[in-house]
Amino acid sequence: MRRIVLMMSVSLDGFIEGPNREIGWHRVDAELHQHFNEEIRKLGGLLEGRVTHELMAGFWPSADQDPDSTDEVAEFAGIWRDIPKYVYSRTLERADWNTTIVRDVVPDEVRALKEQPGGDLGLGGADLTAAFLRHDLVDEFRVYVHPVLIGGGKPLFPESHTPTGLRFAESRAFGNGVVLLRYERDSTASAPAPASAPADA
Repeated sequence: MRRIVLMMSVSLDGFIEGPNREIGWHRVDAELHQHFNEEIRKLGGLLEGRVTHELMAGFWPSADQDPDSTDEVAEFAGIWRDIPKYVYSRTLERADWNTTIVRDVVPDEVRALKEQPGGDLGLGGADLTAAFLRHDLVDEFRVYVHPVLIGGGKPLFPESHTPTGLRFAESRAFGNGVVLLRYERDSTASAPAPASAPADA
């Protein structure tokens, strides 16, 4: 069965974007971009929200036609156009570039998608991630930690009162200081016991 794989870049203090949606602090050089190309090429599809999809669709369909594009950017343009994309939106009416619009995160529908043949499914976007986490649908976490503190913005993970057990799978440091932390769901891990109340409480 295919897995749902969260793939997101995050600042060291836990944000995916600044207060005004800034992502200029991302440190994506040729090495890291090539890594993204290789990993996304293996996937069977991308799961994303409307905002993320529209940002991607506004640039990548023709990025390889720009003579100033790097080899990595031009390569990813083709990858992005070809890969199946599932956009979760209640307002989007149409989408091109091998894109299917899905209205809601319905666990049974997601599980049926996972049972289809092909590679794993890459998940992106904080809001969509929060919805998948609420339904316990994320199988693997690939978090790319960028060596910067941005001080505020949108956090990657929503607040939760339910611990999620994970198992360490891999770490990798890139030359630009970005570190990949990869964890898999560990259904056998027991949740930590709640902290004891002070004796004089």
